[in-house]
Amino acid sequence: MATIFTKIANGEIPSYKVAEDDRFYAFLDIAPLAEGHTLVIPKVEVDYIFDLDEAIYRDLFSFAKKVAIAIKQAIPCKRVGVAVLGMEVPHAHVHLVPLQTEGDMDFRKAKKQLSPEQFAEIAGKISKAFEKL
Repeated sequence: MATIFTKIANGEIPSYKVAEDDRFYAFLDIAPLAEGHTLVIPKVEVDYIFDLDEAIYRDLFSFAKKVAIAIKQAIPCKRVGVAVLGMEVPHAHVHLVPLQTEGDMDFRKAKKQLSPEQFAEIAGKISKAFEKL
């Protein structure tokens, strides 16, 4: 049975896509820690990030780097934080979170509430920056 992330990458569940290629998909987290909080996934369905094939693992982080650069260009922030937790969905994924302080990366804090229009605007800004890279 496909994970929710596979269904998102396949277009079966809507998402706010910011970047995609033949092997990876990046989309906004719907319960973000900050505006621009993005998830980057491999399209291959593997539960644990350290079980990924070496080439996919390496290329996932290369793709995530490009997405992070686009986030930093599109969203005012000091840095883009990276986290790999992997507890909530059994599909390897990387969190990219725009940061002003280290405390912005606290996954226990209340999530941002954004409207569909805000999500769409943010995704559009990041996507446009990604396309220029």
